[in-house]
Formats: sequence, structure tokens, C-alpha cells
Amino acid sequence: MPSIYQLKPRFQDLLRPLVQRLFRLKVTANQVTLLALVISLLVAATVASLAHVVWVFLLIPVWMTLRMALNAIDGMLAREFGQQSRLGAYLNELCDVAADSALYLPFALVTGVWPAAVVLVVILALISEYAGVLGPMVGASRRYDGPMGKSDRAFVFGVLAVGIASSLLPPAWINTALLLIAALSALTLINRVRHGLQEQSSSGPA
Repeated sequence: MPSIYQLKPRFQDLLRPLVQRLFRLKVTANQVTLLALVISLLVAATVASLAHVVWVFLLIPVWMTLRMALNAIDGMLAREFGQQSRLGAYLNELCDVAADSALYLPFALVTGVWPAAVVLVVILALISEYAGVLGPMVGASRRYDGPMGKSDRAFVFGVLAVGIASSLLPPAWINTALLLIAALSALTLINRVRHGLQEQSSSGPA
């Protein structure tokens, strides 16, 4: 099924001149990864502490857009400028799920929104990303199958944040959206396991 992740190559082409300049400035991929995590935690803490001020949720889509760029930049620095490392692989996966969880959990503080639905989405997001990472363990690639991958979740939560900030989305609609995200996340988990097994079987024993 289609995913926003498929647009990544075009996005990277736009960022390539900036990445080349950062490399000349001796900025490393791991530094960019850690910076993205720190800012994500700060944004999440700010939104959580001021959740009663609805416009503060605008920080989430603004930051998610910038963070998407940083995520692309750290990957390009690693792959295209020889900065790949085992530590970087750990940081890339761990920082992503930590940042995502931190940015999504403040939605549970919105009046009328079901905290359990937010927590369910976060848990399913963690498990589906874990399923993707397990691909190489069975002889497949790291799986990014949709329909609700990292980029897709970021987009949907950005839309929800704008709806909250503008008071255009009633809590009932937000709760419905969260349940839909949870269902699509469960489907994503199934797709990643199924496609990983299919990829492994087509390539022979691990």
C-alpha cells in the first residue's frame, strides 16, 4: 500500500546542497540525529506543559516538518559521506521512536480526547517500527511498508495538531481519527511481517 515514505527520494534531492555544505562544516550524522531528539523532547515538554493553550499544538506540525528534514539529512550524511556506523544505526532507530512517542503523548492531555487511544497509537507505532527493524534478522531488508509508517503518522498528527490549535476538530473526531490510526498501524505491522517473510523466502534461507 502507498506511503508518504515513497516521496523521500525527491525530498532528499532538494536537501542535497545543504547536506554537502554541512559535510564541509564537519557536521556528523550522529550529531544531527541527537539534535533532532533533543529538540523533539523540548517541543513535547513545552506542548505538554501548556496543553490547555490550544495554539501551542502548532509547534508540533512546524517541528515535525523540520525534523523530517533533519532525519533525511542525517541519513544522507551517513550514506553519501561515509559516516555509517553501528552506533549511528542504533541512534537512528532509537531516537526516532523516542521522539515520536514524546511528540504524540501530549495529545492525551487535550480535553475530551481519550488518553487510552493516544497510548494505543504510540504502542502500535513502537511495535510496527520494531517489526520493520526485525527484517534483517530473518534475512530480509529493513521494512518500511505502510499504510501508517513514520512519515504517515507524522503527517496525520500534524493535521490533528492544526485542528486542535484552530479549534476546528471536536474531540469526537480526534478520537475517531486516533482509532483509525491505530487500525492502520496494526495493518502496517501485519504488512511488515508478511512482506519481510515473503522477501526472505524469495531470496532463500537466511
